[in-house]
This record gives sequence, C-alpha cells and structure tokens, in this order.
Amino acid sequence: MTPGSAPPVRAAGRSGRTAVVVGGGLAGTTAALRLADAGVAVTLLETRPRLGGLASSFRRDSPVGPLTVDNGQHVHLRCCTAYQWFLHRVGAAARAPLQHRLDVPVLDAATGRLGRLRRTALPVPLHLAAGLAAYPHLSPAERASAARAALALGRLDPDDPALDGADFASWLRRNGQSARAVDALWELVGVPTLNARAADSSLGLAARVFRTGLLTTPGGADIGVSHAPLGDLHDGLARAALDRAGVRTLPHTRVRAVSRAPYGGWRVAASRRAEPVRGRPEELDADAVVLAVPQHEAYRLLPDGALPEPDRLLRIGDAPILNVHVVYDRRVLRRPFFAALGSPVQWVFDRTGPSGLSGGGQYLALSQSAAADEIDTPVADLRRRYLPELARLLPAARSAAVRDFFVTRERAATFAPAPGVGRLRPPARTALPGLVLAGAWTDTGWPATMEGAVRSGVEAAREALGGHGRPHDRPPHGTERRTAAV
Repeated sequence: MTPGSAPPVRAAGRSGRTAVVVGGGLAGTTAALRLADAGVAVTLLETRPRLGGLASSFRRDSPVGPLTVDNGQHVHLRCCTAYQWFLHRVGAAARAPLQHRLDVPVLDAATGRLGRLRRTALPVPLHLAAGLAAYPHLSPAERASAARAALALGRLDPDDPALDGADFASWLRRNGQSARAVDALWELVGVPTLNARAADSSLGLAARVFRTGLLTTPGGADIGVSHAPLGDLHDGLARAALDRAGVRTLPHTRVRAVSRAPYGGWRVAASRRAEPVRGRPEELDADAVVLAVPQHEAYRLLPDGALPEPDRLLRIGDAPILNVHVVYDRRVLRRPFFAALGSPVQWVFDRTGPSGLSGGGQYLALSQSAAADEIDTPVADLRRRYLPELARLLPAARSAAVRDFFVTRERAATFAPAPGVGRLRPPARTALPGLVLAGAWTDTGWPATMEGAVRSGVEAAREALGGHGRPHDRPPHGTERRTAAV
C-alpha cells in the first residue's frame, strides 16, 4: 500500500464480485452499466470532470452569451443497435430521434445545385434505386456504375482478413468508379464515418460501413442527431443511470498503475484530484478491471503478459477531426444539416437549439473529418477559409454578421482505419484472467464510432463476467458481432 494512502477499497455487489472500470467514455460507461446490471459492485474512474469521453460537451463564454458546445458533431444511424440500447438504458432515446427515412441534402458549391440522397420503403437494394436515379451530382453512367459497385460491395465479407489489408480507393477504381463518383457519393459517406479518405481506409472497414448502413435493411442509414447537448446524454443522464445502478463514479481520478493484488484479483492505484484533498492516492482491489482508455494509455497501464505483442497498440494510429463553429446574427440555414461538394466544407449542422443560444441568430457547426492537413491551422486562417465558403454555399450568410467564430480540435478523435489496422486491434480478453480491454479501437470489427465504443463495452463486460465464473449475459438486442452498425 502506498504510504499515506487509504486501505484498498473492496465493496462486493449482489453477486459478491467487484470490478473497476478505468475510463468514463461510452465504452467504459457501457461496461460499468452492464456489470452493475449483473450484480457486480463497480467503481468507475475518469480523469476528466465529466463522462462521455470524445462525445461530450463544454460551456463557452461567448460574445453572444453562454453556449453549450459539443466537442464534435456526432450522429448515429438506425442500424446502430448497440448505441440505441445505450440511449434507452440511460433514458436519452427521445433526445436523439431518428429520421423517418434517410434524407441527406447535398449542395454542390460550384453550381449551387441541391441534390438529395434518399431511400424508399422498398426492399434492399431497391430502396436506394429511385434516390440514386434522381441524384443530380452524378451522370447517368456514373449512377449505373455506382449501383453495380454497391451490389459488388454488398457481396464482400468485412471479416475477410484479405480485405483488411486492401485499401478502399483501389477497390473503387477496379469497380469503375470515377473521381467524381468517389467525391459525390462514396467519400460523402465514408469520410465522416471512417474519418479517412478512401485511399487511407481499410476495405474491410469500408465494406462494414456500406453493407450495414445501406445494404442490409432499408432503414439502416436513417440518421439520428441529438436535439440536446451530448453532455446531457453521455454525462448527465448517463451518470444518473450509473448512480441508480449503484456504480461508484470517481471523476478527476487518474490511474497510475494496475497490478495483481496480494491475495488474488487486481489492484488499481489512482490519484484523485478532487477537493478537498488534492492528489490523494487511493488503491482499489477488485476481481476484474476493464481498461476503457485510448490505446496508448492502455499500453502504459497493461501489466506484463497481458498481450502477446503489446507494442502493436502503439502502431494503431490516431486520426484528427476539426470542428468549426460559427454564430450568425440571423438564420442562414433552413435545414437541420447538409453535406457539401466542391468545397472544403464537408458537413454543416444547425446546433442553435442544443447550444442554448439566446437573443436570435443561428449557430452552425462544421464537422471536418480526416483533417490532418488543417488540425494545427491557426484560427484566423481557418476563419479566412471557411467564412467565404459558407457564404458561397448559403446565400443568406452573405449579408449576415458573424457574432462568434471558434474552433475545436480533436487530434486523436478516432483510431486511423488504415489498411492492416485490423490485425493490430486486440480482443477484449487479455491473457490475464479478470483484465479486459474496451474502446472503439479494440477488435469490434467496426470503425471508431459511438456504436463501436458501446459494442466494445458490452463485450468487455461479457468477458469480465466470464472471468468471474458466471455465465455470459446475453448482449443488448442487436449487438451480436454478426450484426452491423456504424
């Protein structure tokens, strides 16, 4: 025991078992809820003052008054069955509704022409036929070629190791996709979902995205957008659900080490930065530990022998996302969101309501994925680049005054879905019983999304319960590995 520290904490739950979950993002929160629901006494440790990880919110003192800002724009799809379970579990489903049917406005900056990617209620693949036939940003020949490529993509097995080592762009070229088709269709969906251009994306992960969202069920790609700040869902409501489940949640807590406890199980050494005692060390003993932290942090905490090749974790790269936030003095966008072509602008969302903006005006959030070239660009340069682009896309913005402009940057927003990343991603189970991994970067088979994070938490809890000698719980409906979500 560390000198001056409290005795190790061990409080058994209904099952007589205990667990410590390290990390309060979606993966860790999910694992904690699942374990608590199974009767395990759970302690959840989070370095930050809030839960939610990379899908959270913060308060900004803006020139227009206080704003609640999501650290990045996150959406989910109808096929995201695990994330929808999470929303229901914490009582947040009504705050993140889904479209009745897929409808994505796509605006061409060069021509000003608006197109829409839509579906009908017809069976797969006919549900996309009418929308693709009317899509004005592709020629008739490109639409026909895209339909053939979609059918070919639907025949691929995303779990085939050969697909993991190939890149998506090469496959698109081999299947007759023009540069315009890649920009106006394939990367329109793939870049925000994978956080990478087609040339930098594993074909296996791309096949997972398109097969699941577009080629499995007619409504799989219907889009859900939170009508509340993400912090309300992933922190406020999630923390209340954890409290009701009996989880002990400790924010402001940094884990220093994970080791074997002297009499079996695991010991977690942590330092709490909360008042009134700053830096107070604490040790917690538990039957199981879930490491739901980024891959580089997991590498730091893993005891020897946990993984056969732990250095592989360091080879899983990070990919950034840039978010540009603009507050106008009037309404300039009549839709909840749109995607842009022929512009550095990718996707634009109206976040006026969730931000709490008062006194009129409109708050737009631009989500810029695969942003390695811009992630360190000064705010003044980004302002000079993006305000004229918004004026080009939105005529009403040309006469509107900008009341606030700011940028949020997530340099490690997701793991990089590069070809070959699949063989680097570890499973939830380690070689040390009772020690499991969680996070979208683990071997879920899915890209780094909220859905992937929740799935990893479900799998980690299942492994931890198995390590306790208990039968595995059935996962939430739809989270079995054979079903897909993006």
